[in-house]
Amino acid sequence: MSRDIAIDLGTANTLVYVRGEGIVLNEPSVIAVNTSTREVLAMGHEAWRMIGRTPANIVAVRPLRKGAITDFDITQRMIRLVLQRAGVNRFNRPKVVVCVPSAITPVERRAVIEAARRAGAAEAQLLDQPMAAAIGAGLPIHEPVGSLVVDIGGGTTETALISLGGIVALEAVRVGSFDIDAAIATHIRRTYGIAIGERTAEAIKIATGSADPTPDELAAEVRGRELTSGLPKTVLLSAAEVREAVHEPVAAMVESVLRCLGATPPELARDLIAGGMHLVGGGSLLRGLDVRLARESTIPVQQVDTPLECVVLGAGRCVESYDMLRALLRSRR
Repeated sequence: MSRDIAIDLGTANTLVYVRGEGIVLNEPSVIAVNTSTREVLAMGHEAWRMIGRTPANIVAVRPLRKGAITDFDITQRMIRLVLQRAGVNRFNRPKVVVCVPSAITPVERRAVIEAARRAGAAEAQLLDQPMAAAIGAGLPIHEPVGSLVVDIGGGTTETALISLGGIVALEAVRVGSFDIDAAIATHIRRTYGIAIGERTAEAIKIATGSADPTPDELAAEVRGRELTSGLPKTVLLSAAEVREAVHEPVAAMVESVLRCLGATPPELARDLIAGGMHLVGGGSLLRGLDVRLARESTIPVQQVDTPLECVVLGAGRCVESYDMLRALLRSRR
């Protein structure tokens, strides 16, 4: 059995599925590089812990932003490291399926394929993340039934209506959970004159962030550097204040879902009243988001069992059965 591989190359996290073994890697999409020597110092969790804590000659960066490659060389290095950790070497060149946002351009698609081939793949195929998520969620994608998937990642929000193995309606915006983090950091900077880092903003989002009022809301204690004095300072943020701070990116996500619903054919719209929409991706874990989407769309909303792993599990099923992948690739043409 060949050691074929599926990669969910996300803005926030990279997951790897190996044929016959399952998920073997789940790490942040971060790589630490020495800018003087261009040497890769760390990847994944180790590099993520370096964000905001490195000296001038070391940078911990995310090679993908808004679902797009911002640094081709760094992305290629990261894919090579990912394949090495999955057991790939020069004597074992596997077929690789890479899940990518449907919003990326043809140039960006070619860049991902080229990066995978240069990193050691014998063959590289791309699979849209919403389609992979639908497969991973166990939805009946090959039946004449409408299945709606909302994939909220670190850099993109994609809403796809799928029927008969193809995407009937698609709405993608380059707004994701990182934009929620940035909105929190901007609010704290403008309101309290305190600078916080990316990791602190994410921690606030996880602790008290929400898209709609929820029971048992907690306040968040924020420690950061005061801009005027340069000294450490602590403030307390209420859940309502954080919710107001993230209103703009959350509203953009909700509006993109509603636009996709507006493009749904009437017969498939009937299916959604019964089947509802399915939320996947790390950004879908924001408290109250399911409640807000259900209220504004008037259709049921379900959180899938494994929102973080759903995309790579769907791509893994394609790797286990390449006939399924070929059919999906043909449906895109």
